[in-house]
Amino acid sequence: MRHYSWIIALLLPVSTWAQQLTITSPDGRISMAIDNGKQLTYSVTYNGQTMVEPSGMGFELKGEKPMGGDFKLLEQPKLEKKQESWTPVVALKHKQVNAEWNETTLRLQEEGRDFRRMNLQVRVYNDGVAFRYQLFDRHLIGQRIILREATEFTIPTGSNVWMGRHKGRYMGSQETEFYKFPIDSVADKTVALLPFLIEVKKDAYVALMDANVDDYPGYFIGANKPRVLTTKLAPLPEAGVKDSGQNDNGVKARFDGAKWTPWRVLMIGDKAGKLIESEIVRNLNPACAIKDPTWIKPGMSAWDHWWHGEVKMEMSVVKEYIDFAAAQGWPYMLVDWQWYGKYNKTSADVTTTAEQIDMPALVQYAKERNVRLWVWLYCTDITHNNSYDEAFALYEKWGLAGVKIDFMDRMDQDMTRWYKMICQKAAEHHMMVDFHGAYRPDGIERTYPNLLTREGVLGEEYYKFSTRMTPEHNTTLPFTRMLAGPMDYTPGGFLNVPFSSYTEEEINTMNKNKSVIPARVWNTRSAELAKFVVYESPYMVVSDHPKNVLGQPGADFLKVVPTTWDDTRFLDGYPGEYVAVARQKDGVWYIGVLNNSQRRKVSLDLSQLPGIGTSIEYWKDGKKADKLFTDLEHKSVKFNAQKPFVIDLAGSGGYVAIIK
Repeated sequence: MRHYSWIIALLLPVSTWAQQLTITSPDGRISMAIDNGKQLTYSVTYNGQTMVEPSGMGFELKGEKPMGGDFKLLEQPKLEKKQESWTPVVALKHKQVNAEWNETTLRLQEEGRDFRRMNLQVRVYNDGVAFRYQLFDRHLIGQRIILREATEFTIPTGSNVWMGRHKGRYMGSQETEFYKFPIDSVADKTVALLPFLIEVKKDAYVALMDANVDDYPGYFIGANKPRVLTTKLAPLPEAGVKDSGQNDNGVKARFDGAKWTPWRVLMIGDKAGKLIESEIVRNLNPACAIKDPTWIKPGMSAWDHWWHGEVKMEMSVVKEYIDFAAAQGWPYMLVDWQWYGKYNKTSADVTTTAEQIDMPALVQYAKERNVRLWVWLYCTDITHNNSYDEAFALYEKWGLAGVKIDFMDRMDQDMTRWYKMICQKAAEHHMMVDFHGAYRPDGIERTYPNLLTREGVLGEEYYKFSTRMTPEHNTTLPFTRMLAGPMDYTPGGFLNVPFSSYTEEEINTMNKNKSVIPARVWNTRSAELAKFVVYESPYMVVSDHPKNVLGQPGADFLKVVPTTWDDTRFLDGYPGEYVAVARQKDGVWYIGVLNNSQRRKVSLDLSQLPGIGTSIEYWKDGKKADKLFTDLEHKSVKFNAQKPFVIDLAGSGGYVAIIK
């Protein structure tokens, strides 16, 4: 059938086959077309460039025929223009979020004998597209079981993708690199992580994401034929069935009653880095559900002895790190594993402490120094016998600030439901949350802002036991994993050395997953500082030992850098090469630049930054930084944003500045 505009499509009879409805963004640059034919499909364009070719939609459900076509419209779809302005409790990118979009809902029913219904809700923003499905009860009373979601993404020939492979598994920590591949490299057995960045052209990028994953599995990317990406839902593990959580043929979701799926999100822009500024994922989540969230306070945190070597869970060591936080003016200190003794055991008790630890005394010691404590928990320990009920109440009584919960390593329906429950329970007792061993964010931090950050990232800890932490990886993360939301990368390693300084014996030891003590970081000191501006995490945990940081070059920057931001602007860069970001807080601009392993000069246009000042304080790679990675030049000078701003970056280098 010929292409019809939205207005013409609305004039078609509701039962007409092969209707095509087109929805355009408020600025007219993005369009999504829906073709209601024998197979329900959609396609997306940006500035006239096809981003997604016609792609299938629908479901396969247990005991039912596939559901994805032969629909009739039950009523004429209405196009609605909507806008929303909201103030985040935790300002991850912007202190005020303004969103506008065009929206419609297609109310569909099969023409065949089953007469099953399905609604399709679509939103088109100026920075992307989102759609979700609503399913209903069937004629047979009881739960319906989803075996496969048939949403596809057909990508144009010649596109490149940045793909984080998950080793063919659905369970795991989601900690991996994102490598660049041609689109045809995505094969049937691929299990790739989101965000999934796609370069259709040099001026046309799309990143696949999801949002508002509530009582439904998260998904991975696969492919059933060249260029046709598929939605691979995380399977539900079955009790007593080995590896059932890895079985692509297993049950993905159970539901009864009307059920909305998460949003399928396509973030779109003319540069990969423009997606860093997008708030589309949080916009697609419900408003804050915490009645009075004023107790939620982001900030920097010291972290106990784990990073420096073996665990020393001793009162004197914990106090040393509390003193570290106090000396730096940070509000928090994180007490990691073994504070309650045995963990990941049915006998573990998260309401007691190891015999050498007096938690109330540590809380008091910290309070006297204007520091509050977070504590680590193993996920099974906090869940066993509903331990969270008693534990969170006790932690509130002690005066703890938050909990770091670890080793979930799943993204199935049960686990996404558990995340929401934990956020709710923690909020009841004024506990902030940091999830480790976690799946990527989905914007839930808008609804439950006590969830400040999460892992799901190949972060700084890997410097301890692998050779995977390359500058190329670090300069890819902002364009990939970080698009989903905050990431607890835990920067701050001040033992900065070239990778060439490692001996073959040390490298072999690291790659056998045995720590090299103390951990060293193979990027320059200024690159390490830049991570605090480039990477997003309202709860920013500093990894290194006090003696390696206090009084050292760059420690002064860590005293003043914020962890939340009033504005965020992408300046320049390309995945795996370099990234330059500007963030503003209280009228002051912070510039962060990270480089890969190749020396380069970058020229940035800072005149675009509103209200930019005339005084700059910077920390940059020193003249010897190519070989002496701790060499740091620190100066304060006059600044003119109208003049060319050129930065000379060492290989594995970086740059940070404060402009007032």
